[in-house]
Amino acid sequence: MRPGAGTHPEFRSLLVSRDGHVVQVRLNTPESGNAVTEELLAELLTVLTAVRDDPGIRVLVLSGAGADFSLGGDLGEYDALMAQDPTGGRITALGAKARDVCDALAGSSAVTIARLHGRVVGAGLALSLFCDLRAGTDTTRFRMPELAVGLPIAWGGALPRLVQEAGAARVRELLLLGSSFDAAAAWQMSILHRVAAEHELDGVIQEWIRPLVRRSPVALRVTKSVLNSYAAASRIADASILEGDLLAAALGARRHERGGG
Repeated sequence: MRPGAGTHPEFRSLLVSRDGHVVQVRLNTPESGNAVTEELLAELLTVLTAVRDDPGIRVLVLSGAGADFSLGGDLGEYDALMAQDPTGGRITALGAKARDVCDALAGSSAVTIARLHGRVVGAGLALSLFCDLRAGTDTTRFRMPELAVGLPIAWGGALPRLVQEAGAARVRELLLLGSSFDAAAAWQMSILHRVAAEHELDGVIQEWIRPLVRRSPVALRVTKSVLNSYAAASRIADASILEGDLLAAALGARRHERGGG
């Protein structure tokens, strides 16, 4: 990614730009609520790989176009992938890609910042959780609706990350009831680091960026590696590697219940 480079001409789901040491990545399918699709994941992985290979990038800001950051996974795409491959192979591959993207966000040598607004749902919330810092407007609302639509919380390793960030007791309530929660509750659970009025949100992001671009890139990379190592050590077990298979099995059962074969 060259300094000053604009939108990547091959991307259809993202807007990507760079200004010095900072890369801006915007989910850019507002007509679908910035649904997290197979295409969007592939494009995100391309960007994150480029960031990994460019030591000049210190900060990556992830945001969403339109009224909402992201309304989560595309159930229509899930159904289409199951129809194409009833064994669940395509869904398992999609789950692996989601895990790769989330791992790349968490393990990026750049500091990753989620700029959140509107609704942040399901897979969209998962993407934001794997960013190092998260700021949202005071009107942002969050939800994990998977159980309500007959699916497990099996996407990108989001469940262990959410438990780690917010605590098991609160996460149990969020998942079982599927209720939406506001920015104030998200801040209390450490899902958000900062809450701001909409017109102040970009100022908060810039407030974070200014010191980060002055940091030694080696020191940033080592610090993030140490933090990630401590986080990994705190997990007794992590079954998220099986998430693609779990999602495929649940979608297969859901399709059968609906008479899809």
